[in-house]
Amino acid sequence: MGIFNFFSKDKKEKLDKGLEKTKTNVFGKISRAVAGKSTIDELALDDIEEALITSDIGVETTLKIIGKLEERVAKNKYINTAELNDFLKAEISLLMKEGYDEIPKVDGPYVIMVVGVNGVGKTTTIGKLAHQFKQQGKKVVLGAADTFRAAAVDQLVIWADRVGVEIVKQDMGSDPASVCFDTLQSAKASGADVVIIDTAGRLHNKINLMNELTKIKNVMAKVILEAPHDVMLVLDASTGQNAIEQATQFTKATEVNSLALTKLDGTAKGGVVIGISDQFQIPVRYIGVGEGVEDLQVFNKNEFVDSLFN
Repeated sequence: MGIFNFFSKDKKEKLDKGLEKTKTNVFGKISRAVAGKSTIDELALDDIEEALITSDIGVETTLKIIGKLEERVAKNKYINTAELNDFLKAEISLLMKEGYDEIPKVDGPYVIMVVGVNGVGKTTTIGKLAHQFKQQGKKVVLGAADTFRAAAVDQLVIWADRVGVEIVKQDMGSDPASVCFDTLQSAKASGADVVIIDTAGRLHNKINLMNELTKIKNVMAKVILEAPHDVMLVLDASTGQNAIEQATQFTKATEVNSLALTKLDGTAKGGVVIGISDQFQIPVRYIGVGEGVEDLQVFNKNEFVDSLFN
């Protein structure tokens, strides 16, 4: 039991450290908005609204929070600044979609198709995911379907070797759907538990992205009926509002089932996790809080909010 407590404490410390700049950004602005005030008045509400919007939580989500805060102030006639944090913590928890960490049992390998633009940490996330699943005793197969960039395939091969999992790849310029077909056939034949497919990180505003992802999904379904079981969108949290724009475009292009937010450590824009979870009502499944292979954490909204308000 002591060992589990140690790892739990270590994970919490990583999360706290990773969110340091976001906490300073968000609560520094809120603190300045209510400085010297004993109660929250209309002027303070305007300042709090501005603080939340400029902390990358987003306009839509901020307006929901402010609307609830206005109701609370009107009902109780006043709310003191000491109560404000408790209120924000509770409201943000309610707005965020609950995550999940256990993959459901399916007939055959569980297939995760990973999407996202180049540079968000997609391939690295896949490598860390493969490591986690292997640590759980699962047989993992990777599919290198980003056949347009040699660097993407090479990087995935390095991760496969590092983690010790099988990878299926073809020559540069091959049809990505063909790679996916081969990967699923191989995984099915070898009794794999999990398949993770890397896809091309094309610009999110290109129409051919939709066509390619649809083709890949249709081909995979011919091998494993309900594949892919999870379309995971990887976003770079440090890009703030641009991450929300990418999520908007990808959710239009394909059905996205889960999110992974990378590079939370070292950025003051971690508030974007709140806005994305609320606005798209898609569970955040993983967050990246460091460079290490263990630093891709299963997302828990309560732990996240507790750390943010600690």
